[in-house]
Amino acid sequence: MEITLRQCISRYGEFTNQELEIIRPRLEVRELGKREVLLRVGEQEEYLNLVMKGVVRKYFNKGREEVITQLAKEGDLVSSSVSFFSCQPSQYAIEALEPTVLLSLSRQKLEELYELNPELERLGRLLITDLYLTKEKWEQDHIRFDIRERFVNFVHNNAELIQRVPQKYIASYLNIKPETFSRLKHLLKKAPLVATLS
Repeated sequence: MEITLRQCISRYGEFTNQELEIIRPRLEVRELGKREVLLRVGEQEEYLNLVMKGVVRKYFNKGREEVITQLAKEGDLVSSSVSFFSCQPSQYAIEALEPTVLLSLSRQKLEELYELNPELERLGRLLITDLYLTKEKWEQDHIRFDIRERFVNFVHNNAELIQRVPQKYIASYLNIKPETFSRLKHLLKKAPLVATLS
């Protein structure tokens, strides 16, 4: 599935054709192969990335373990936001799990948009808000819900990712042991599970 620029940014508000024409030439289309790394730990994040096609994972290393904090699919925004806004090395890595197409906006081009059209500052604010809401939701889900609830909510909201993302990565994202994830997946085949409102 591939989506358009208008579809991607419509979640951040209504933009006129004129505004879209200001935004469009400042975006870079970047294509990644399966398992290609977009950002390594220690590199500085230079871009905000909208996923047009594909799936990427964002993770950090905890000892020998990789802790996945985001699985971004079409329409999602992904970036090492602290690195992007602080100009410091990233504590996160980002990797494509499928052949992926991104629309990327650099810090410099974002500043250009603000100068060309102050109205577009709202886009910047909304992009920043989206990054922080995504992070906070992941943290809250891990605190508020038990293992089964996290699994059920994920399946309810991201059913297609079960087929597209390796099981070990989803288990990491949900902070569930792989064997527990397999057991829950087996139960799902036997009977539908009801999602918890989040």
